[in-house]
Amino acid sequence: MQKSPSPRHDAALDHQQLDLPLFSGPAAVLTPSAPSSPSPATLSPGKAPKAPLAPLAPDGSRLRTLELGARTLQYRLKRSSRKSIGFAIDATGLTITAPRWVTIADIENAIVEKQRWIFTKLVEWQTRVEQRALPRVEWRDGAELPYLGKPMRVRLGAGALGFDEATRVLSLPLPPHADAQQIKDRVTGWLQGEATRIFGERLKVYAERLGVTFRSYALSSAMTRWGSCSSEGRIRLNWRLIHFPLSIVDYVVAHELAHLREMNHSPRFWQTVESIFPEFREARKQLKQHPPEMVPGM
Repeated sequence: MQKSPSPRHDAALDHQQLDLPLFSGPAAVLTPSAPSSPSPATLSPGKAPKAPLAPLAPDGSRLRTLELGARTLQYRLKRSSRKSIGFAIDATGLTITAPRWVTIADIENAIVEKQRWIFTKLVEWQTRVEQRALPRVEWRDGAELPYLGKPMRVRLGAGALGFDEATRVLSLPLPPHADAQQIKDRVTGWLQGEATRIFGERLKVYAERLGVTFRSYALSSAMTRWGSCSSEGRIRLNWRLIHFPLSIVDYVVAHELAHLREMNHSPRFWQTVESIFPEFREARKQLKQHPPEMVPGM
C-alpha cells in the first residue's frame, strides 16, 4: 500500500479564514429564498430545455447555489490537492477550497454544519464594506493613490517611467488620454516591481536579525492574506503592502520570518516577533483595520 505524502503546513497572516477537517458520511451572495413556480417550457421537437446559467463571481467564475431554509447561499468552489475543506470569507463572499476527490454532497454537508459561522461572517463583511468603503482610483492623468504610506500622483506624457521622491509624482510614458486599463496596468506593474525590491531588502534585514534563512520568497495577490510562510521556508507577501508605511511592511516581514522558528501563533511565536520588531502591536492594530481587498484603488 502506497503511503500518502505528509501534509504541508502553512502559517498565514490572513482574515476570516476557517479550515474544516473532513468528516465521513466573490464568492458568496446571501439572499432571501422566495418560492418560485416553474414556468412552462416550450420545446422544439427533439430539443431538450437549456439549463439556466449559474451566476458569475466578480472574477468571472461560476457560482454554486445552495438553499438553506429561507436563505440562498452562492459560493465559489475551487478544487486543489489539499486534504481538508477550507472556508474563506472576504468582501466578495464565500470561497470553498476542497480536495478534488470530495463530492459536492460532502461539501454541502460541511456548509450546513458551518452555516451559522458562514452567515455571521458574511454579515460582518457586508457591514465593514458599507461602513468603510474607500473611493476607487480614477485611472487618468493626475490619479492619486498611496505608496509607502503617502499619497502619490500619476503624471502622463513623460518621456520615461520614473518616480520623483521630492514631488511624489510617478511619470508614465503614456499619452495624456491613455486608456484607464493601460494606466492601471503600468502603475500596478511599477508598484509590484517596487514591492519585489523593497520586500526583498526587508526580508534580508530581519532574517539576519533573527538568525534564520528562508528558502524563497514571492509576491502574492491574495484577497484574504497579507503573507504566508510554509514549513519548507517559502514566504509569500501580498504586493498591496506597498501602499502602507514601511513599518507595516516590516511587521508582516517579521511575522512571516518568525514562523521559521514557530509554525503557530503561540506566546513563543509573538515573543519571537517582538525580539526583532518590538513595535509589532501598533503595526498589527493598523493592519487589522485594512484587509487586503479594501486597499484603495485595487
